[in-house]
Amino acid sequence: MTDSHPISKVIHEKLTSAFAPSRLEVVDDSARHQGHAGHREGGGTHFNVEIESAAFSGVTRVARQRQVYAVLAEELVDQVHALSVKAVAPGE
Repeated sequence: MTDSHPISKVIHEKLTSAFAPSRLEVVDDSARHQGHAGHREGGGTHFNVEIESAAFSGVTRVARQRQVYAVLAEELVDQVHALSVKAVAPGE
């Protein structure tokens, strides 16, 4: 499931293209961060991503996160303030 915020859709599309995931969930968690740094009205600033892909087989947890951050580098510059990533290989 993916939220309907435009940034959610961009995140989903980019991660799908880069990793061909067997499971991908992008959740806009911005509402929970109201009043915190980086929060903007309307959401699209704080996200939780859970992604399962064969591309992560044999890759360390930190390297997986770096791969995801690299794919979303443009969004992380000025649109997304915080990104939580849980990246796993199938069967983990």
